[in-house]
Parts: sequence; structure tokens; C-alpha cells
Amino acid sequence: MTDSPITNQSDLEQTWRGLMEPLGFTRTSLWIVFLRPDGRPHKTLIEVPAPDTMVAPDPTAPELLDLLLEWTTEHVPGGRVAFLRTRPGSGGLDAKDRLWAAALYAAAQLAGVPCEVVHAANDDRLVPVPLDELDVPDVLSA
Repeated sequence: MTDSPITNQSDLEQTWRGLMEPLGFTRTSLWIVFLRPDGRPHKTLIEVPAPDTMVAPDPTAPELLDLLLEWTTEHVPGGRVAFLRTRPGSGGLDAKDRLWAAALYAAAQLAGVPCEVVHAANDDRLVPVPLDELDVPDVLSA
């Protein structure tokens, strides 16, 4: 993984590309990287395999919230989180990609952890899923 600071969405997208290319996935996974306050990524890349049938993660799941809090208090104090959802298939973003992104933004907000732009990838594309392009729960609009 790069040790260069990630200072914007383009830097983050290039980091994800460097980690994931060539694209092509046999299962759905959530990838998590924590960024230090200066933007440098922690060396640990976390993969959480998910059932292909999962519509979206539960943003209130204690395991997810605890992971976010533990990492940003113990391992990367004051840091922020970056998420990437990968899945088999092709084409642009689908409804599940958007639901996943909304759930991940919500989880980060509930945990009080700053969140970078969520990204999604399949067998032929890796793209950002900006918060302002989603219909999100009220918890995010407050």
C-alpha cells in the first residue's frame, strides 16, 4: 500500500485501483482502509467477505461500529475511514451499490468517524459513490 498522503477523492480512487487492479471479483467484499490525520493510509487493508445476497450492511451493527471506533481511537487516533465494496458482475452502479454506500456513510456517522468518498467496483469498473448522489436516511441529513 502507498505511504503517500491521500488528500482528495482522486488520490483515494488511485489507491483503490492500485490495490484492486486488475479488476475481477469472485465474491462480494467490503474493503476498509484507515487514514491517519495527515492522510497517510495505515498499512493494514481489511477485507470483510459478504454474502452476494446481502442487500446492504446494517449501519447499526455493533461489530461494524466497534471496528470503526477501535481503529480510530487505538490504531489511527483521529483518523478517518475509506470503504470500497467489490462484487462480481459488470456495468455501472446498481441499486445495491448505492444501498451499500448509504449504509456505510450512515455507519461512519453513527460511529462519529469521518468518512472518505465510498467507492464501488465490479469486474470492469471502479467508481466513487458520493454521498450527495444518494437518497440517504434522515440520520445523515441532520
